[in-house]
Amino acid sequence: MTNSLAIGLGLLILGGLAVDAFLTGGDGFMFLASKGLDLLEWIAFWR
Repeated sequence: MTNSLAIGLGLLILGGLAVDAFLTGGDGFMFLASKGLDLLEWIAFWR
């Protein structure tokens, strides 16, 4: 991965988070974060 591609992808992700925060108050991000933590706990259980 080149630096310009990494920067572009990072800006795209940050832009998506900013749009989510503006339109829904961050509800989508909080939902994904909670599901991600649930997934990590489930993976740690099976380890």
